[in-house]
Amino acid sequence: METDKAAHSNISDSKWPRTPDSSLSPEILKWPSRLCLFRRCTIWCPTWVSWFLIVATSLILTAGWFTNGESLLASTHRLPADVLIVEGWIGREGIRAAVTEFEHGGYQYIISTGGLTSGRWGDDQPVSYAEMAAREMIRLGVPKERIMVATAEFTESRRTFESAIAVWRALRDLRVRSKGVNVFTFGPHAGRSFLVFAKVLGSETKVGVIAWLPPDYKTEPWWRSSERSRELLEETVGYLYEVLLNSGRQSNAPETAN
Repeated sequence: METDKAAHSNISDSKWPRTPDSSLSPEILKWPSRLCLFRRCTIWCPTWVSWFLIVATSLILTAGWFTNGESLLASTHRLPADVLIVEGWIGREGIRAAVTEFEHGGYQYIISTGGLTSGRWGDDQPVSYAEMAAREMIRLGVPKERIMVATAEFTESRRTFESAIAVWRALRDLRVRSKGVNVFTFGPHAGRSFLVFAKVLGSETKVGVIAWLPPDYKTEPWWRSSERSRELLEETVGYLYEVLLNSGRQSNAPETAN
């Protein structure tokens, strides 16, 4: 009997090994927990005091920008300079004001810059704001030899940056080493123009800005004009985009620009 039991035991152990249930069941039980799509976590939320401070600060900043935003963006920071840069798209009245600045500011050169207009002129060719501004300057009595034309080639986007690149190339090609430049532009656009030209021209050239406003801008607040409201909104967004994200550009080096 003992021999039969031993033989039966040997047969069952060698040919038909049994796997204990406990060796697989823990792994199987763990699978559902690994496939969970959500988990519980703890997050921090502002208290009502924090929400009050956030809302109050936002309202104060909004109110301050509502009353002073246009004047802040249209601030003038004039420097002693020998080159006056004029963004040609500001129009004839703005060009006349720029010529007055040139005549009384002790500048050696005046640079007209800008890209192609959206319309057509004469022989169905696109017109350059820079060339139009230069012709107006000559008509107003500025000597031709003291005018430089810097036409921006690619102005479908990044118009101010492309104008700054064109100015940098004009100064380089004519071998003009300027001790400082002033950018003459239109009102709220002055803040963005100052940032872009300062980045492109580099630390070797000091950059100032002159914000020109038509006389009627001083007679009534901006919120009474739909055009001025749109301009302020666009320039506010553009200024923040330039400050925070460099307007999407990876580099400000003029040497690497197209």
